Amino acid sequence: MKISVVLTTKNEEKNISDLLESLTGQEEPYEVLIVDANSTDKTQEIIKKYADKNKNIKLIKHPGNRAESMNYGIGKATGDAVSFIGGDDIADKNWIKNIRKELENTDIIAGKLISRKQDHFNKVANVKLFHKGVNITYPGTNTTYKKHILDKLKGFDAFFFSAEDLELNIRAVNAGHKISYSEKPIVYYRPRNNPISFIKQSFWYGVGRKLLALKHGDVLKKHSGADMLKTQKTIWGYIRLLVGLIGYIYCVITVRSYNVEKRNK
Repeated sequence: MKISVVLTTKNEEKNISDLLESLTGQEEPYEVLIVDANSTDKTQEIIKKYADKNKNIKLIKHPGNRAESMNYGIGKATGDAVSFIGGDDIADKNWIKNIRKELENTDIIAGKLISRKQDHFNKVANVKLFHKGVNITYPGTNTTYKKHILDKLKGFDAFFFSAEDLELNIRAVNAGHKISYSEKPIVYYRPRNNPISFIKQSFWYGVGRKLLALKHGDVLKKHSGADMLKTQKTIWGYIRLLVGLIGYIYCVITVRSYNVEKRNK
C-alpha cells in the first residue's frame, strides 16, 4: 500500500528541514507532496534541495487557504491513502510503517501527538466535540484517510479557513465511516509555548467553531457553553475559552452564512 503524505507550507524555513529529514527514511512505498502557498523565505529552496536527492519528495506551488491547498495536493496524490502532517512537525521513524499496518483494519486513523519539548500549556484541556458518539476533534496533523474516502467526500471544504480538519471528520462520520485512534503512528509537534501564540491559536479555535456552526449547527448545538466551562481547570483554560469566544463573535460579524459556491470551488 502506497502512502501519500500531503502538507501545506508558508514560510517554514526554520522547521521544514527537520520534517523532511524525518520523512526521508520511512518505509517504502510513499511520496511526500508539499504544497507551498508562495513562501517568501527559503522554504521552497530547502524543499527543492531535498527533492533533488529524494525522488519521493515533490514541491507543488499553489496559493490559497489551507483547505484549498490540501485539496490540490490530494488531487496530485497517487497513493492508496493520504496522511497529513504539519510543516513544523517531525514524524517518528516508523510513522508510515505503522500507518500502513493500522490501515489493514480501518479506513481512517488519528495517530498520537507528542510535544517536541516541554509544553507550558499542556494542562489546558482541549474542548472535545462528539458526533454520533465519535470524537471529531482529532486535528488534521497525523490523520490518515484512505484515498477513495477522500475522493468520495470531495476532500476538504474550501469555505473553511479554520477547522477544516474537524469539518472533514464530521462528513466522514455522516458517511458512515469510523475514525480509529492509534498510538502507534507518532508525530512530534511544536507546542505553542508563548502566550501570544496560544492566544492566536485560541482565537482561531473560536472562529472555527462558528464556521462549523454555519454548516453543521446540529452538531455544535449539542455542546453548550456550560459544558465547555466544566472542561477547564486552569486560568489559561478560561483564557482559551474567552479568546475563543472573541474569535466566534468576530466570525459572526464577518461571515454571515455558509457559502456553497466556495465549497465547490
